[in-house]
Amino acid sequence: MQIITEIPKVKSRPADGHKGDFGKVLIVAGSVGMSGAAALAGRAALRAGAGLVRVATSSIALPIVASIDPCYTTIPLAEDNAGRISVKAINTILNAVGDNDAIAIGPGLGVSRGLRSVVQTLLEQEGLRLVIDGDGLNNLSKLSNRPRKLKAQIVLTPHPGEMKRLWSGFFREKMPDSRQEQAVTLAQRVGAVVVLKGAGTIVTDGEKVYTNKTGNPGMATAGSGDVLTGVITALIGQGLSNFDAGVLGVYIHGLAGDIAAEKFGQISMTATDILDGLSEAYMSG
Repeated sequence: MQIITEIPKVKSRPADGHKGDFGKVLIVAGSVGMSGAAALAGRAALRAGAGLVRVATSSIALPIVASIDPCYTTIPLAEDNAGRISVKAINTILNAVGDNDAIAIGPGLGVSRGLRSVVQTLLEQEGLRLVIDGDGLNNLSKLSNRPRKLKAQIVLTPHPGEMKRLWSGFFREKMPDSRQEQAVTLAQRVGAVVVLKGAGTIVTDGEKVYTNKTGNPGMATAGSGDVLTGVITALIGQGLSNFDAGVLGVYIHGLAGDIAAEKFGQISMTATDILDGLSEAYMSG
């Protein structure tokens, strides 16, 4: 196993660059009552340098998501009776996928049979750069055994509870106690980059392992993971490999959390404080 300590960097921007050069990102997220998750991921992708961000969400949640930030665009998706993205939205999502460099799915989605079909369909798209977080992982864990027909290049970003659900959904044996062993095993068997969140977040592709040193307990707050999703997806859109985007993403996200803790304290910190710290983290990191 190769232990990684060096932090990747984003390429400097040419003077004649335009927004299309810096990553077009699609974030599939949100539902009734969870519009903030979609907005946080979209705003974080913008702060992390994506040139163009689109947030695809259920039609009923869209007006709220759109009102939170004018800098991303939105795509309305068909919804079910509970205000979640419906299986009927698959074609709209696939049409949008082709116009983007990186895709994220999960923040605030909810869990349903239709959403499991959406996740499965994205996994079957050849060469798709796909970040799966939050309820994307919860839907993934309910697919039969491990993912079928996996053609996408995926990044999984579970917190410990989501890791337990993925493990019990995919594997028959007991989950090991070691967080590194959990992450490496999942990465190897699924063929993914795994970002196992928590104190000392672990990033691995099954061969290389990075353990993050930035961050603090104040980041254990609602929405923090949605911000990380946006950051990693934006970095993939800017041309980093999935592994390097995971490493730089957790480092910058943790550094932004440390900056927020200095300003507001760990107890009072919110996800928007972390988001607002991204600019300073980039400049100092």
